[in-house]
Amino acid sequence: MVSEIIVNVTSKEVSIAVTEDKVLVEFQRETRNESYAVGDIYFGKVKKILPGLNAAFIDVGYKKEGFLHYQDLGSNFNTQQKFLKKILSGDKKNTIVSKVSLLPEMQKDGKIAETLAAGEEVLVQIAKEPISTKGPRLTAELSFAGRYLVLIPFSDKVSVSTKIKSNEERARLRQLIQSVKTRNFGVIVRTSAEGKRVAELDHELKTLQKRFDDNILKLHKSKAPSLFYEETSRMVALLRDVLNPTFVHIYINNADVYRNVLDYVSLISPEQKDIVKHYTDELPIFDHFAITKQIKSSLARTVTFKYGAYLIIEHTEAMHVVDVNSGNRSNKNGNEPEEASFNVNIAAADELARQLRLRDMGGIIVVDFIDMTDAANRQKLFEHMNMVMSHDRARHNILPLSKFGLMQITRQRVRPVLDIDTSETCPTCSGSGHARPSILFTDTLEEKLDTLTNKLHVKNFILHIHPYVYAYITKGFISMLKHWKWKYSRNLKVIPNQSLGFLEYKFYDADNNEFEVNEKVEIK
Repeated sequence: MVSEIIVNVTSKEVSIAVTEDKVLVEFQRETRNESYAVGDIYFGKVKKILPGLNAAFIDVGYKKEGFLHYQDLGSNFNTQQKFLKKILSGDKKNTIVSKVSLLPEMQKDGKIAETLAAGEEVLVQIAKEPISTKGPRLTAELSFAGRYLVLIPFSDKVSVSTKIKSNEERARLRQLIQSVKTRNFGVIVRTSAEGKRVAELDHELKTLQKRFDDNILKLHKSKAPSLFYEETSRMVALLRDVLNPTFVHIYINNADVYRNVLDYVSLISPEQKDIVKHYTDELPIFDHFAITKQIKSSLARTVTFKYGAYLIIEHTEAMHVVDVNSGNRSNKNGNEPEEASFNVNIAAADELARQLRLRDMGGIIVVDFIDMTDAANRQKLFEHMNMVMSHDRARHNILPLSKFGLMQITRQRVRPVLDIDTSETCPTCSGSGHARPSILFTDTLEEKLDTLTNKLHVKNFILHIHPYVYAYITKGFISMLKHWKWKYSRNLKVIPNQSLGFLEYKFYDADNNEFEVNEKVEIK
C-alpha cells in the first residue's frame, strides 16, 4: 500500500487529504484561526457545580462552558490543585514538580461537590471539541503527546500500549522509561515506540517535560480563563500519529507550511525528510491529485460503490444512519439472491469503513444492511467489518447484526463530523432560477478584465474558472484567451479549477489572495 498526504493551504483554511493507493481515506479541514482543539490546555474557572450529574461547568473562554465530569478529574487531581495554588500564590520555591509530594489518589466513587467549588481555578484539557450546541468536553488529567510517548504530570505510572504484543519488548520499554523518567511524571509508551533506542525516547521525554515546565511558570501572571498550552497544528498532529514507512510523498502548496513540516519530519523521522515536497504548479493542488473530484463524489448524501450499489448516509443529532441499497445492477451475473446480497454487503462494509474515517463520524452509527437469511453469511459480514475497521485509529466497537439486519457501531468522537455540502448553488442567479444566458458568460468575464486593467490598473492577476469554460476559451489557434491577453494584459493567467461551479469565477492577486472585482474598490 502506497500512502500520500496532500495539503492545500489557503488564506482562510488548511485542508489535509490522506490517500492510500490514490484513494482518499482521510480528509481534515481547519480554519487557520481555529481554537479549542483537542489537546489544548486552558486555565479555567469553575462556573457551576452539578451534583446530580457529578460534574461541573468550566469557563475556558468559549461561548459555552466546558463540561468536566468527576471521572475525568484524574487520580492525582488533588496533587495538581495543591501545586496550582502554590504557583498562583507566588510561591516560587515549590514550583518543581519532581519535588512535590503526591497526595493519596482520588476515590473513584467520590463527589465533585466535595472536590471543587464555584469560582475555583483549574487546569483542564480539551478532550472533545465543541460539537453542535455543546461546549467542549474537558479532562483535568493533563497529557502532552509526542510521537513515541505521552507525558502525564503528577503521576508516577508507566504504561505500555497493549498493541505491542511482545512481552520482552514491553518489559524492555517499561524498564527503560522507569530508568530515565523524572519523578512525578507518568508516561504512556505508544505503539510507535516499539524497537526504538533509549536515546530517541529519552530525547522526546525531555522535550515533552520542557513543554510543561516552560508553560507552568507563566501561570502566576495569567487570569482565568486563558490558554495555558496550545497543541500543535492538526497537520503536525496527523503526521505524529500516522507517519510510517508506507508514506512516499507529502505535497504542500505553501512555502511556510512546507518548511515547518520539513523541519518536523526531519526531527521525528530524518530518513523520510525527502518525501516532503513543495508543490508549485499553477493547477490547484487538489485538482492535480484528483482530490476535488473524490471529495465531491465521496462526501455526498448518496455514495456509490461497485456492483452498482450505493450508501445513503444521514446525520442526526443523536446518531448517524447508513442505508445499504443494492441498486439495479447488483444481480446482473445471475447469482442467487443470497449470494448477491452477501457480495453487496461485503463491498458496502469496505466503503463504510472508508467513509467513517473520511468523514470522521463518531458516536452511534446504525447500518441497515441488505437482509440475508444465512446465519453464516451474517457472521462473515460481522467478521469482515471488524477486519476492515482494524486500520481505524479511533476507538470503536462493533456489534453483530440484529435480527432486523441492523449493525450498531460506536466510534470515538473528538471533533464535529466532516459535513461538506457537495451541491452547488448557481453562482450567476444565487439560486433564484433566473440568470443571464450562459452564452454571455464570456462577455461578463471580459467586462471584469476590462475593469481590472483599464479602470483599476491591475496588471498581474490570476483568473480561476471551471474546466469546461477553460476548454472553451482556449480552443482554436487564435483563442479567446490569446485575444484577452493581447487586449488587456500579457500577464493574465487562467487556471481551470474543479471546485468551482460551471459559471463561477474567482480572481486572485500575485500572492494568491482572492479579491472581488469592483469599480469602487482599489486593488493593490
